[in-house]
Amino acid sequence: MDRLTLSRIDGDLGSSEVAALCFLCLDVINRKRLEGIKDARDLFQRLEEKCLLENPSFLSQLLKTIRRADLVSLLETDSGPPAETDSNPILSDYRVMLYQVDQDMTDKNLETMKFLLSDKLGRRYMDTCHTALDVFAEMEKVGLLSNTKLDELYATLLEFDKKLASIVHDYVQRVNRRGQTASPPRVSMDYQVCVCVCVCVYMCTEYYSLTHNPRGVCMVINNEKFSGPELRDRAGTLEDERALRRVFTHLGFVMEVHNNLTAEGMRREIQALSKRNFNSHDVLVVCVLSHGDMGCVFGTDEIPVSLQEFTQPFTSLRAPSLAGKPKLFFIQACQGSGYQIGAQPWPLTPQQEEDNSGLEEDAGPVRGQTVAEKADFLLGMATVPNCKSFRNTVSGSIYIQELCKQLHSAVNDDLLSILTRVNREVSKGEYKSFKQMPEPKYTLTKKLVLKRV
Repeated sequence: MDRLTLSRIDGDLGSSEVAALCFLCLDVINRKRLEGIKDARDLFQRLEEKCLLENPSFLSQLLKTIRRADLVSLLETDSGPPAETDSNPILSDYRVMLYQVDQDMTDKNLETMKFLLSDKLGRRYMDTCHTALDVFAEMEKVGLLSNTKLDELYATLLEFDKKLASIVHDYVQRVNRRGQTASPPRVSMDYQVCVCVCVCVYMCTEYYSLTHNPRGVCMVINNEKFSGPELRDRAGTLEDERALRRVFTHLGFVMEVHNNLTAEGMRREIQALSKRNFNSHDVLVVCVLSHGDMGCVFGTDEIPVSLQEFTQPFTSLRAPSLAGKPKLFFIQACQGSGYQIGAQPWPLTPQQEEDNSGLEEDAGPVRGQTVAEKADFLLGMATVPNCKSFRNTVSGSIYIQELCKQLHSAVNDDLLSILTRVNREVSKGEYKSFKQMPEPKYTLTKKLVLKRV
């Protein structure tokens, strides 16, 4: 190619544009050969070594991608689509997609992404990254990102900017459709196979990763004794605590139990938990056993704490070491003063009256709000809104006991399937001639299987 033309192009390209061009060339030029390039002339020399400037087509693709159409006019190219040959490769759609993410990323988003990935890439390396392309390059070096592995990037972007995540998602969908075409246009066979693998790997990464031992912390807040005049003591709740301790210990969690906390005591323990480093944990579990109302639970001093005060401290921005990891909250408490009516066409028999004689409700007035819409949360409620839940004063609450039973017996099933069975089994019962229906609320982005360690 004409040296004068290359010199003119070099003179019009800034350092950030040269860096972008180098990133786009990583599939055709060895990474080490691209290190230290400061201007376009050095890059052109590397391209010449690979015979990639024998015709202007590849360089034209590069310039169009970085939105320098004004420089493309300096090249003598025809208007037809480029054909891929060994000396004229087509620019990787994968790299073009990453470049688009880089261009749409704000400085604030970049800092958030670096923070979320610092435990996996190392803070020292993150400090040297000045653009998203730098971060992507580091992810590729350690095997977190490639054209056959996009799940880590997608999950990270989803934590702080759904529009950026949609760029990755749309790319995968687009390639998937292309892979189903009999004769994919302008895609070499090697690249097509690579992309098909990418789609398969991406679609198969639908399960949360559980690799650490212990899996994480399971905190239980168990309020049994209440000091005020309105709420009765919660007899039987110690059985729930024991059941939770048994099942989550078997599932590989470190148990932490706090008994009889005031509202402020609950807030204090939750805040302290949220400030820990969870880099070596896969899952967080918080179980609250208390009296409650719509969207809140009570401390032993009868002061309510909203459910948001339990969940908000663990969002990805407030607890970044939990970003992309499941956060499970199980609440045994009433959610109002109403009863769920079951089909009961005749009065209870004496035997049914005796069976229900040990049942109490974990109830109070209606207040509060529910969990915020944040990714990777699950809120397992003992009952639907506005209704009471029941607790046996000897054997424990209906919901927690069934939850522990199902978690113990179905260790190979995903959590939502288990909670569906909990709903079915609890809803079968009759409690003082009334019904109880648990309700899971979730923003989980993958399936979760809590296997025993």
